[in-house]
Amino acid sequence: MRNSTPTKNSRLGTRQRLARAALSAGAAVLAFAALTPPAQAQSLTKLSYGTNWLAEAEHGGFYQAVADGTYAKYGLDVTIMQGGPNMNGRLLMSSGKMDCFMDSDMIGAMDAVAQGVPTVVVAGMFQKDPQVLISHPGEGLDTFESLKSAHVIFVARSSLGSFYRWLESRWGFSESNVGPYNFNPAPFIADKQSVQQGYATSEPFAIEKSGGFKPNVFLFADNGFDTASTTIECRRDFVEKNSDAVQRFVDATAIGWYHYLYGDNKAANALIKKDNSEMTDEQIAFSIAKLKEYGIVDSGESLKNGIGAMSDARMKSFYDQMAKAGVLPQGLDYKKAYTLQFVNKGVGLDLRPK
Repeated sequence: MRNSTPTKNSRLGTRQRLARAALSAGAAVLAFAALTPPAQAQSLTKLSYGTNWLAEAEHGGFYQAVADGTYAKYGLDVTIMQGGPNMNGRLLMSSGKMDCFMDSDMIGAMDAVAQGVPTVVVAGMFQKDPQVLISHPGEGLDTFESLKSAHVIFVARSSLGSFYRWLESRWGFSESNVGPYNFNPAPFIADKQSVQQGYATSEPFAIEKSGGFKPNVFLFADNGFDTASTTIECRRDFVEKNSDAVQRFVDATAIGWYHYLYGDNKAANALIKKDNSEMTDEQIAFSIAKLKEYGIVDSGESLKNGIGAMSDARMKSFYDQMAKAGVLPQGLDYKKAYTLQFVNKGVGLDLRPK
C-alpha cells in the first residue's frame, strides 16, 4: 500500500501512466545487481530490497548506493526489486522472495505486529512522510484546517482506513465530502473548491504542468503525522541471522542518500530511468528539489543522528495517534514493530554540506 502514500511518480500523471504500463506488463518485478566486478561479487553478501513503487527520485539514495559502489564498498551485493501497483512487498518478503522492503509509514509494520507477522523496521530513511493534501490558491482553502470544508476531497479508497481516519480524529475531517481519487488530476483541476491527496514530490508537478497553476501544498508531517517513512523493514529471522549485513545496508543506504541529495547523482538517475522508462529528468529534478525544500530526508532527528534516524518518542506519538483514530488496536505492543539497534549512529553526517 504505497498506502497512505498514494505514491509519487508524478504520483498522478506519471503514476497513472505507470500503473497502466505496469498492469499491461503483468506488473513484472524488475531487479538489478550492485555494479561490482564479477570476481569481487563472489565475496559480497547478497541482499534483496523491494521498493514501494516504480523507480523514482524518492528511491534515489538506494539507487545511488548501487551506482557509486557504496554498497559494494560495504561488502554488499544489493538487488533492488521494483515495486508497483500490483506488488505486495510485505507478502513477498514474508514468503522469502526478498529480504527487506520499503513501506511508506509505520502503520503497516505496527499492524503486522497485531497480525503476528514477524517483521521489524530497522531504519526510517525519511524523517517526514511526503504525503500531502493539495488545494487551489485563493479559494478559502489556504490553511490545513480549512481543507475539511472543501466541496470534495479526492482520496483513494485504500487511504480511507489509514491517514484519512487520522484526519477525522485529529482535524475533524468527514467522509461525507470524500470523492474517489483515481490518480488523475483532472477532477481536482476542474473544481476549484476541491482538495486532493498526493505526494509533495510528484502530484504538484503534474498539476502545475496540466493545470497551469501552482497549488497549495500541505504536508501531513508538518501537521502532526509524525511517522518514520520510506522504511527499511526486514524479516525478523533475517535480521537475527544477518545483523552485520543489515547494519552495513543501513549505513551504506544513509551514505547513498547523502551522496544523492548533495553530490553527483547522475549515475543514480540513469539507473532510475533505466528501470522506469516513463521517468523524466524534469520530474526527477522537481522531486529532488522538494525532498530538500521540505526536509523529507534530512531534517529533525537526522540532523544529529544521521539519515535513517528513529526514536522511541516519535514511535509512541505516532502509535498513540493511530490507536486513537482506530487505525491500530489499543494496547498493541507496537515496539515490536521496530528496533533502534541499527540507527542513530551519525553515519554520513560529515557528508552534509556545511
